[in-house]
This record gives sequence, structure tokens and C-alpha cells, in this order.
Amino acid sequence: MNVTVRKSQIATMKSFDNLFIDMTEKFCNQRCKHCYIDFPQFKKCEDFIDIEKIADTLNDLKDIDIKCIYLTGAEPMTHPVFNAILRLCLKKSSVCVCTNGSFINEKKARFLKKVEDESENEIFFKISLDHYYEIKNDDIRYRGAYRHAVFAVKHLLKYNFNTIITVTNYYNENEYTITEEISKIFSDCVQQPQIIINRVHDKTSDVSDDITEQKWSRLECEYGRTLNAEGIYACPFLSGDYRGRCGSDFKDYSTQIPLETNFCVTCIKNQHQMFGINFKD
Repeated sequence: MNVTVRKSQIATMKSFDNLFIDMTEKFCNQRCKHCYIDFPQFKKCEDFIDIEKIADTLNDLKDIDIKCIYLTGAEPMTHPVFNAILRLCLKKSSVCVCTNGSFINEKKARFLKKVEDESENEIFFKISLDHYYEIKNDDIRYRGAYRHAVFAVKHLLKYNFNTIITVTNYYNENEYTITEEISKIFSDCVQQPQIIINRVHDKTSDVSDDITEQKWSRLECEYGRTLNAEGIYACPFLSGDYRGRCGSDFKDYSTQIPLETNFCVTCIKNQHQMFGINFKD
């Protein structure tokens, strides 16, 4: 009997630019159709990471020149001590808040600007907005999501935050059209947001056919690691997934990861980092 053995490709860290902190793995105020997170159907999981664990991690990484810390997860701004964690992380490096924008109004934006002014580092924001038509966007997310995201971006731009709109191309539309139409929404703003378009993660993709021979340019796991309440993982996609576990803490963690999941397929095909900011360009 002939047996076909497939050997996974290995991704190795090239530099430690990005530290992702999963503020919560499963707690979110939205249930988006395309989200890669498998949420519990009937209950909310208040699985917030302890600020003490973050403080210990930053101490372990005191000699690493991290370019940016990302507060991510399901919805990071639901964390009960979000503001304290933000201030703590700003002592180490610049911070990027990856959010759906529903917790940001003008008062919050003004407060966050004060927090940024207290630090030598910068706060970035990555706001999710998946379509330039309100109805199409809200069909993916929830009724009102479009207006929450647009208002959040406009408030952040008003206070001169470096703001990035992340689009998950759910409808597989022309990227040039998406960029042009979203830019029009913010044409009345003095500052313009950056727009990044990502592929939709296909949970049903067949790993065996797609991953063994694929070439890539930049993978998230080559330039960072993810911290959550349980330990260290290769990337936000694999946070909490045993296939992406790299260790318990940053005293001893793996800098290599086998590319063996359909999340890896999505990252490879995307052709640019899906979560982090490319500080090399």
C-alpha cells in the first residue's frame, strides 16, 4: 500500500516587531459572519487576560525592541481595565488598538488623545469596516455597525490619530473600487485613513492541497507572537489553538511554527500581514 506523507513547511521568526495581546478570546459585542473566532452559541465568556500577566510579559521582553504592541482579541475595548493596560503598554512601545469602533465616540477619542500625550509613544487604531454601503456592511456585522465604525474613524481623525481601516473583502469585490469608495466617506476629513484589504478566512479550505508548496512574502508569525491568558501563540489566528502554541511565557518560547492549518493558508494567500503593521516599508 502506498502512503503519501506530507511534510509541513516551517516558518521562522525573522524579527520580533509585533506583540499581540489577546485582551479576550471570546468576549465581543458583535457576531460577524466572517469572523474566524468560534464564539459560544448561548453564553458569554468573560475570559479577560490579567493585567499582571501583561506586566510580567513586558518585563520578560524588556530587552526586545518591539515596534508595536497590539491590543486585540474578540473586542479589546470590552476589557474592564482597558485604559490601565493601554497606559502600561505605552511605556514599552507604540500601541495599536484593533477594534470594531463601537466604544469610540468624541469623548473617548479626546480621552485617548490625552493618554497618548502623556506618553512618548504613539497610539494607532485599526477599525473594522467591511463595505462602503451601509446595508452590505451591516449584513455582515450587525445593524448600526457601519455608523459606529464611520463615526469612530472620524472622531479619531479629528484628534490626529494614525487610523487604519481594515476591510475583510467578504463579497470578493474589486479592491480599487473598495478603496476609492471608502475614501469618499472620509473626504471631508483633513486627515485620511489608511485602508488595508484582507481576504476572507475560509474555514472549509482544504489544507492538504493548499499549503505544502505555497510561497509567501510576509507571514505574521515571522515578525511577532501572541499572548493570551493561557500562554504564547504564533499569531492571532491561532491564539488558543494547540497547533499554534509556542510556550507558556517569553522566558522560553518557540521561534518556529509548522504551517499546517487553514489559517496558514489564508495568511499565505493574503500576500501581506493580516494583523500587524509592516514597519519595514
